[in-house]
Amino acid sequence: MSTEIFKAAMDAIINGDAQKAVDTASQGLDAGIAPLELMEKGFVPGINEVGELFESGQIFIPGLVTSAAAMEKATEIINAAIPAETETLQGRVVMGTVEGDMHDIGKTIAVALLKANGFEVLDLGRDVAISRFIEEADKFGADVIGTSSLLTTTMVIQKDLEEELARQGLRGKYKTVVGGAPVTQRWADRIGADAYAQDANDGVKKIRQLLQPA
Repeated sequence: MSTEIFKAAMDAIINGDAQKAVDTASQGLDAGIAPLELMEKGFVPGINEVGELFESGQIFIPGLVTSAAAMEKATEIINAAIPAETETLQGRVVMGTVEGDMHDIGKTIAVALLKANGFEVLDLGRDVAISRFIEEADKFGADVIGTSSLLTTTMVIQKDLEEELARQGLRGKYKTVVGGAPVTQRWADRIGADAYAQDANDGVKKIRQLLQPA
């Protein structure tokens, strides 16, 4: 049963079928599959496949957009089931794709996995200005600011954020995590970020490590 649901979840995302994604998410939860397991074994493989198809030129922007929309709908259903399972708050994280960048598939997955692991997450969406990251982190009481950049031309915004946090004396207040296709550990070290996330699962691991008591 679980295997069938995981395959249906994957197919719904690959085909960009938002209604099927919602129905499958609900079916999986009703069947007793844990939200995180449903995400990791069904929907995440689906969106990863979409990313690979896009990179290889087998699908184009319209297909990418419909798949991302289906992923977002499924994520909403799964995230709504998470609070009842979460007894202790692991930390507060503000997430967003940097200004000038409209890609948010990886960030959307990261948000879902963080919530599934007990973190409270404020998703700022895409094309987020530095000032908004800082303002929202303050209002939200964030422990971590996570930024995603999917374009080499927008990576500099991650660097600018680090510099602005330092200028305002806030580097000690917030931990920072950077990610995205062109981003590397070397880049994170160069700009002074606290951690680099290779993918959504790694992001959860790195943020948990950053928030462990010294």
